[in-house]
Amino acid sequence: MVEYPKYKKVLFCTDFSENSDLAFSYAFGISRRDGSDLYIMHVMPYPNNYPHYIEGYLSSEEWEKVEANSRKAIDKNFEDLYLSKIKDKSNVSVITRSGREDEEVIAFAKEKGIDIIVVGTHSRTGIKHALLGSIAEKIIRQSPVPVLVIPCKKCGE
Repeated sequence: MVEYPKYKKVLFCTDFSENSDLAFSYAFGISRRDGSDLYIMHVMPYPNNYPHYIEGYLSSEEWEKVEANSRKAIDKNFEDLYLSKIKDKSNVSVITRSGREDEEVIAFAKEKGIDIIVVGTHSRTGIKHALLGSIAEKIIRQSPVPVLVIPCKKCGE
């Protein structure tokens, strides 16, 4: 009999899109089944990575307000979309980082000894994929652990 692997640490990556909600169901299901720690992560991309571009438009005080408001919105999204659906939050951690999404996800996975990464994809193809790339694809290429990619439900319609 084949035994299904048990995951002690599950990393769910979200951009708060509708497809991330679907991927959350898988991450939460794995975590609940295995009694594992669940990490819910959002990486704030541009412009936070490039504050020198913004210096010409906003003062440092104004920029700090923008970042504080962004963090409040992210915290609200974590609560509304995910935490409110979990009764026992004792093994759930929420993480917000700033940087290149794929790099931050891989760095966190290595730091925490993550066993599996769960991420949704927007299933872009053609020119959109070439221009925007795929964060999920970049994570897959660099990940030292299995990555469960949940395809966009609406994209196949």
